Amino acid sequence: MRGDQEPFACAPGLRLEAHERLSTLQFDTISARLDRIEAVMERLERRLWLTVYGVVAVILAQAFEGLLFSVP
Repeated sequence: MRGDQEPFACAPGLRLEAHERLSTLQFDTISARLDRIEAVMERLERRLWLTVYGVVAVILAQAFEGLLFSVP
């Protein structure tokens, strides 16, 4: 083959190349979606812990208030 000629592009090779590009795009999209899901899960986890801490604080405050009023 001479240096100024392009290599012959056959249909199976082009299909394989297109399939590889499509697979790469699909994996990139899935990766981006997983990143967004992880971020949402982290925010939900923070909210859950804030709720748990809030409930515990209310219970402790009520117990402390009960102790204050029961002791003369």
